[in-house]
Amino acid sequence: MARRPQAPLEDRPTTKRIGALRGLVPFVRPYRGLALAALAALVLTASISLILPLAVRRVVDGFQQGAELLDQYFVAALIITALLALGTGARYYLVTRFGERVVADIRKAVFDRVIGMSPAFFERILTGEIISRITTDTTLILSVIGSSVSVALRNVLILIGGLAMLLVTSAKLTGLVLLIVPAVVVPIIVLGRRLRVLSRENQDWIANSSGSASEALLSAQTVQAFTHEPQTRASFAEVTEHGFTSALSRITTRALMTVIVIFLVFGGVVGVLWEGASDVRSGAMTVGELVQFVIYAVMVAGSVGALSEIWGEIQRAAGATERLVELLATEDTVADPTHPVPLPMPARGAITFEGVTFHYPSRPETSALDGVDLVIQPGETVALVGPSGAGKTTVIQLIQRFWDPEAGRVTLDGYDLKTLARHDFRQAIALVPQDPVIFAASARENIRFGRPGASDAEVEEAARAAHAHEFLSALPQGFDTYVGERGVMLSGGQKQRIAIARAILRDAPVLLLDEATSALDAASEREVQAAVERLAVGRTTVIVAHRLATVKKADRIVVFDEGRIVAQGTHEELVAEGGLYADLAKLQFTDGAMT
Repeated sequence: MARRPQAPLEDRPTTKRIGALRGLVPFVRPYRGLALAALAALVLTASISLILPLAVRRVVDGFQQGAELLDQYFVAALIITALLALGTGARYYLVTRFGERVVADIRKAVFDRVIGMSPAFFERILTGEIISRITTDTTLILSVIGSSVSVALRNVLILIGGLAMLLVTSAKLTGLVLLIVPAVVVPIIVLGRRLRVLSRENQDWIANSSGSASEALLSAQTVQAFTHEPQTRASFAEVTEHGFTSALSRITTRALMTVIVIFLVFGGVVGVLWEGASDVRSGAMTVGELVQFVIYAVMVAGSVGALSEIWGEIQRAAGATERLVELLATEDTVADPTHPVPLPMPARGAITFEGVTFHYPSRPETSALDGVDLVIQPGETVALVGPSGAGKTTVIQLIQRFWDPEAGRVTLDGYDLKTLARHDFRQAIALVPQDPVIFAASARENIRFGRPGASDAEVEEAARAAHAHEFLSALPQGFDTYVGERGVMLSGGQKQRIAIARAILRDAPVLLLDEATSALDAASEREVQAAVERLAVGRTTVIVAHRLATVKKADRIVVFDEGRIVAQGTHEELVAEGGLYADLAKLQFTDGAMT
């Protein structure tokens, strides 16, 4: 199955520094208070953890003292343990809540950005990859913000505090411990760089896998109809295996780093304790002091080991953050002006194309429109006809400003669309596309999509006008029947009539019909055509159609060929004139129907 080309992984930018996490600052800043509370709980638990070995030392050395003093030491140790438990619970709650809140904001920000992007954006990136970034990448960030960063800070505090307490307990043994540090830091830095690159590569492959799966599943019926399942499975398996190979390299590198760090840390601790045992035998330190030193040494070693583990997670999160920031920072080729001009409402519906030339980015060598001049008066019904690829649908898309012309301009009521806010002028437009979009909701909500504030009675009236009321009422739950993902429970004609009902409910001054009756049988087409004719009264209506029977009554028919307007007039005028329209009419009408 053909897929849109993706940028090769080796050509994609990689995260060269953890500084990519700065992209999270705008999302963290609003919750500074929560972050500070979590930090306070974290400092409290780290401090209590550092006090605990002192209590253990007192208990160990207290065995040689009175029972009453020993009991006091045990009670103190129990109180410290209770405080540690409470502090840890508070830290978990605050940090996890903080992480969930930040990640939820990131997901909303990315979705808000992407949902408003023009079609050019979706030519460059698969929808499945966007979904992967919103889900998988944000899950990585949640893991870091809601866990890893907290654990890292706690271990940094324990590392610093533990080293200080080691120094207080035994300066000689602490000096031996510090000799191990350079040997531990070097592999973390060297292997960490490699791990960062592999993490970003792994995330790219996961995104490609999601994109491949999404595209195939959305086209499952087509895949099955062409018995393309083996090739589709093989394609998905290939991408997934690449992802596994990339993940295996990342896992291997991280495992190697963990082995080296843990061996060096704990091997060094064993050597230091060997020396400490000699000091106890010589009376240079007590058993309690050695136990205290051992606990602090284990805490310090554990902190270093944990930091090496967390470093890999933070690097993965840095790569994920970079990918999300890329989406947020993507410049749209079609953008609202900084200071949009207000469009007087209600719009009159006058549409003008002035010398418009346009090429699709994916087909730069072919003109979709070439110097088109077209004036559509308010309330006029204009039909666009011509062979496939002549530029008819492009006119519909430029009226909605999904693209900007390379030359010339498109105006609504005399205002250049580039000077208007897209949300404002699109409210004046209702669309019935060739492939109607049906959402995974009830039939009622699908129609109400045209005007969210509409009442049930208005929804049902729009359905009657689109000749959809009868079949919708016959559904198991009537208008409240769930129609399935992409409307799988409906026929093509039923979907089309719901889309027409949606446009009728919108009640906009400009109506765009792009092959709106293409999926209907002859009887349904006549009914819907009558509804469209009633709807078009008093509205500017632009109809794209291949079936000329649907446009015979249009006020004006504009004939397109190879991106240019080659003729325009009424049906009778164009037939009498001869040329392309007359040729198209001969293919679809009998001689008697042409006149």
